[in-house]
Amino acid sequence: MGHKSNPIGLRLQINRTWDSRWYAEGGEYARLLKEDIEIRKHIVESLPQAAISKVVIERPAKLCRISIYAARPGVIIGKKGADIEKLRTKLATMTESEVKLNIVEIRKPEIDAKLVAQGIADQLVRRVAFRRAMKRAMQSAMRLGAEGIKIMCGGRLGGAEIARVEQYREGRVPLHTLRANIDYAEAEAKTAYGIIGIKVWVFKGEILGHDPMSQDRLMMEAQTSGVRPAR
Repeated sequence: MGHKSNPIGLRLQINRTWDSRWYAEGGEYARLLKEDIEIRKHIVESLPQAAISKVVIERPAKLCRISIYAARPGVIIGKKGADIEKLRTKLATMTESEVKLNIVEIRKPEIDAKLVAQGIADQLVRRVAFRRAMKRAMQSAMRLGAEGIKIMCGGRLGGAEIARVEQYREGRVPLHTLRANIDYAEAEAKTAYGIIGIKVWVFKGEILGHDPMSQDRLMMEAQTSGVRPAR
């Protein structure tokens, strides 16, 4: 049997860091972990149109700083910031800490693994041919500067009786090279025939030198103008 490790977990502390950044002990750890899970679940479920890639939660002292990385930040902010204020108020009821929100715009959603996977899942739900959806996503990613991309779909593809797995790759995706900046994500398409799982690996070049924050820093540098101040 294959022993496949998650590309993100494999690279923790090498060229990327955790999405929850805080320290706690004993029962406090369990409480904060539960809060994190509920906060993420609420944000993703309440804003399906915002194309959210990831939610980073930091807890310095009595503060809970939440950074939402999204391709459509306008959906989160709303007219004159009304929606973001509503979201902040709701999140404040879910944690005992003071909540501060940061909205970070993703300038190139075509090379963000989570958004690519979610985009393919949405197309499969709308009954688009799975091969066409996969190949179109790969072409868009390569055109916008990805050095390699691999997409894998598994389930009752095209409504077939027997489930199978199909994968396509373009460019190079060096999964064993730890300095490789590999973005990985999974998504599920709930079709009439059953659930189809989608996995996406995007290779965005190599990071030299051990720096756990390097991936975040590269992302922030590429999208500095998209950062909105904490509210």
